[in-house]
Amino acid sequence: MLGSRNPRRYRRAFTSALAVFAALIAGTAVQAATAPTAAAATPHRILFDNSKAETAGNADWIIGTGQPDPLAQDATPSAETDWTGALSAWGVALQKTGDYSLKTLPSGNTITYGTSAALDLQNFDTFVLPEPNVLLSAAEKTAVMRFVQNGGGLFLVSDHTGADRNNDGYDAVEVINDLMSNNSVDSTDPFGFSVDSLSVSTDNPRAITDSANPVLNGSFGKVTGSIIRSGTTVTLKPADNPAVKGLVYRTGYSGNTGAFFATSTFGSGRVAVWGDSSPIDDGTGQPGNTLYDGWNDTAGTNAALALNATEWLSGGTGGGGGGGTCTAAQLIANPGFESGSTSWSASSGVITTDSGEAARTGSYKAWLSGYGSAHTDTLSQSVAVPSGCSAATFSFYLHIDTAETTTSTAYDTLKVQVLNSGGSVLATLATFSNLNAASGYAQRSFNLGAYAGQTVTLKFTGTEGSQLQTSFVIDDTALNVS
Repeated sequence: MLGSRNPRRYRRAFTSALAVFAALIAGTAVQAATAPTAAAATPHRILFDNSKAETAGNADWIIGTGQPDPLAQDATPSAETDWTGALSAWGVALQKTGDYSLKTLPSGNTITYGTSAALDLQNFDTFVLPEPNVLLSAAEKTAVMRFVQNGGGLFLVSDHTGADRNNDGYDAVEVINDLMSNNSVDSTDPFGFSVDSLSVSTDNPRAITDSANPVLNGSFGKVTGSIIRSGTTVTLKPADNPAVKGLVYRTGYSGNTGAFFATSTFGSGRVAVWGDSSPIDDGTGQPGNTLYDGWNDTAGTNAALALNATEWLSGGTGGGGGGGTCTAAQLIANPGFESGSTSWSASSGVITTDSGEAARTGSYKAWLSGYGSAHTDTLSQSVAVPSGCSAATFSFYLHIDTAETTTSTAYDTLKVQVLNSGGSVLATLATFSNLNAASGYAQRSFNLGAYAGQTVTLKFTGTEGSQLQTSFVIDDTALNVS
């Protein structure tokens, strides 16, 4: 229902609470990547793609010929040659930890999300696209983007422009850029980067200095750099997604250009991109392919980079990290706002009992926006996520109503972000708008495991245009860890 008293105050409180919830969820996803844990009781589930011509030409980007299950070729691999494929070193290294369950999507299959198929993305934690050479269909792009948005990890490996191995008119650069710019979920630069149309013949890119970064300092070793042997780079666009971060740079480059390896987030999921397939090539594979051992090239620490990134994307620290303790708990203070503004920082009028919008439970809720004039509301709370927790789920109930009549333009928005202790944005978890208006409350849930061991601020920002109100109302928040 539309608020009837002071529209501004009523809707502001609701939106603020929602923003805080979304931010909390995203923060958990980022923190989980940094937390050391004991071997996972349930292995991290990784799906490697082989449906997009990954073995065309001289390429052999598979972990093994046993497909979909590489264990069919050798159930107890101890050396990378026990599985046949140029990515077998990657697969065997994960398999030997005991913390990973690996599968391959064979040639001829379709990428899906939300179906009953055994190889559907909803059954996996991370999806690896190693130099895809076929454009994803519209349905497949929707599947991949929904998978990431809902908490999945996406590992993209590109190659130099013109590497069209199956001669269908598309190379990996075009396939990856098409996924990000031409999909039904979010085509407005959702990951905050684009792959450059370059062919860099050779270089030894170096890693940035960041002792706290889980990809550069994961349980599989410290990353100092990588190699380019005919590859490309990516251009970062933090204005579109402030979570994007370059970790390894081509010689002479820094900042937003020349990134060879970068990470980002989207929704409650994570993304990594590598500008060349050479670093993941272990030099062995199926007969007839010309392969080179980049995996063990001493000019880079490619194995550590691939494995740490897989670990981070999968939301944990497999590979035999140290232990930690976790007491199951709900961490949000004053989660239903029934103690007013206690434990929350909010714009005036956001946390309210105003009858213009009903609370889901109790009397209070957070109502952001709803004024029908240009206005900005914020709602936030800082929370510490224990390092020993393997699961951290942020949830909240959100209701959006609007007087806007458009079906295509987002005039009023609610942005949900995760900030570090210094106030810098770590991730934009979601952006809601007048286009998402619906009756009643809907629960939103996000995985914040990547933020384990960190204190983050979950922040909601409601921004309203100059005409016609949109109310963002939040209630019954929670951050459950175990």
